[in-house]
Amino acid sequence: MTISHEPSAPLVVVVGATGMQGGSVINALIESDKAYRFRGLTRDTSKPAARKLIDQGVEMVGVSISADNAEKVHQAFEGASIAFEIDDGILMINAAKAAKVKLFIWSGLMSVTEASGGKYTHVDHFDGKAAITAYGRQSGIPFVDVQAGTYASNFTSTLAPRKQADGTYAIGLPFGPDTLIPIIDMASDYGLFVRQAIESTAFGAGSEILTCGELLPVGDMFKQLSEITGKSVVFHQLSDKEYLAAMPEMIPDRIKVEFLDQMKYIDDFGYYNGKSVVPSQQQLARKPRTWAEFVKATDWSKVLA
Repeated sequence: MTISHEPSAPLVVVVGATGMQGGSVINALIESDKAYRFRGLTRDTSKPAARKLIDQGVEMVGVSISADNAEKVHQAFEGASIAFEIDDGILMINAAKAAKVKLFIWSGLMSVTEASGGKYTHVDHFDGKAAITAYGRQSGIPFVDVQAGTYASNFTSTLAPRKQADGTYAIGLPFGPDTLIPIIDMASDYGLFVRQAIESTAFGAGSEILTCGELLPVGDMFKQLSEITGKSVVFHQLSDKEYLAAMPEMIPDRIKVEFLDQMKYIDDFGYYNGKSVVPSQQQLARKPRTWAEFVKATDWSKVLA
């Protein structure tokens, strides 16, 4: 369905509309047989990604998301029925509540400190997201937490296999090959879960949705990558010391420790702390991509060069 401009259609405000998650949300709702209007918020509406959305019929609003710009942020939510947000949570929740938004959808994460019983306390990104989830739930606004699984695209960039002297490729992480990863093609499929939160009666306000295209042992991921690409990609389990030493020197020590704690948490407790992803997949408009399907759809020529 094309984007609607009828006043009767719900207005969906998407913060970070030009990003991977925001773009996925817009695309998934465009695929729906229900009509939606869209307002995308971004810092610069002149960028190509923003211009492309404008050409599609998305109303793009240039706004700096900051506390000292709260008035304009609040104005950007006026008339909205639904809001999706990925980063600046508290300000956005307050703006959406003031605008009487009927459903606020937040891209959250688990509190690693809480889930691990205080064993891992340095995963600030996860803990910070979880704190905003807690704020949203007590704010009184109808609130849904659509948690982001592991980006499949990370394995083409920050977690890409490294070429070895013998021409093979290797990736090393501080856990074993049987550790389960909730992998998701974020650009293709994250929006499916947000659409489910909006359209399915099984979810809606108060829900927690765990996004995942496939729950797969990390060792199997790289076996499949080898089989599909024809390149030899080997997974190695690293010690904590080896993992820290393998990180680029430019990364600050506190970030290295955060990455290590995150990996150790996933190994000990599971990415979603043992919660099943199955209920979150049962009302999707279509099946999300598996890891193998992502690999087949991706150009690996520069990654495995």
